[in-house]
Amino acid sequence: MDLENLRQQTDALRIEIGKMVLGQDEIVELLLVSLYARGHVLLEGPPGTAKTLLAKSFSSALALEFGRIQFTPDLMPGDVLGASIFDFKSNSFILTKGPVFSQILLADEINRAPPKTQAALLQAMNERVVSIDGTDHELGREFMVIATQNPIEQQGTYPLPEAQLDRFLFKLILDFPPEDIEMAILQNHAGRPLNVGLSTDGIAKVMTSSDLMSIRNLIDKIILKDDILAYILRLVRATRESSEIAYGASTRAADALVGATRAIAAINGRDYAIPDDVKKLFIPAMRHRILLLPVAEIEGRSPEQALENIINQIEAPR
Repeated sequence: MDLENLRQQTDALRIEIGKMVLGQDEIVELLLVSLYARGHVLLEGPPGTAKTLLAKSFSSALALEFGRIQFTPDLMPGDVLGASIFDFKSNSFILTKGPVFSQILLADEINRAPPKTQAALLQAMNERVVSIDGTDHELGREFMVIATQNPIEQQGTYPLPEAQLDRFLFKLILDFPPEDIEMAILQNHAGRPLNVGLSTDGIAKVMTSSDLMSIRNLIDKIILKDDILAYILRLVRATRESSEIAYGASTRAADALVGATRAIAAINGRDYAIPDDVKKLFIPAMRHRILLLPVAEIEGRSPEQALENIINQIEAPR
């Protein structure tokens, strides 16, 4: 695997995903960055912005095992992880695996489940291991969570705690597409039932587990010079010192941004990172890891605005 092979496979993934999802090129690129950087992604957007379709299309282009959990208020941790059930024939306990035992896991409407069920994913996302009845079970190096949530409805939902949000590499915001893209979507789906329109059967699988491991090994060799590392660190530390932010990003956030910077450099065909790579990833990697001060919220400022101010204040290396 070299950078040219990586580019070809990445382009092939984009083409396959683009068969179903239009007008979300930047979101697709960041999904690929997260996949290559061993990260998880939280997709947020109002109903009908193709969050679930995007996750399904993304997984359909990968020759990896796909699992889906539809989070609901009555979902229990055992419904996510599985359980050991006593088998009278063998006179022993047998593990019945839950949907978390997959390589790409879609956690649909994750904020609809109660906190104890949301917490069932914490160990899986951080360590790629789950503990059931005192026994650890490996999920595999490919394991990735793509979670979706709807920011509009608040009744009957449970906001994700900061500890779990910190496990996501990116929080990506999906909005309604431009008029021309929306027209193209209507033309593509005109006259077809909704369930047919959501089918991803036409997407070819263009990347195997072996391909993914080779890509990750290549990305680990991408050069990050000390000035780029220092720039990342200054940006992250600035979130803790900002007059607009109550709680800044963690060291884990800085380390995650390092891995994502390597990945996007490789996607762009370079074996080294540049400051623009860091700037492009900083907001999606940090928007869910900071808490604004009440005075900033009262004045109507957003996490994105606070992070943009930090980018403008911290000088990039030349």
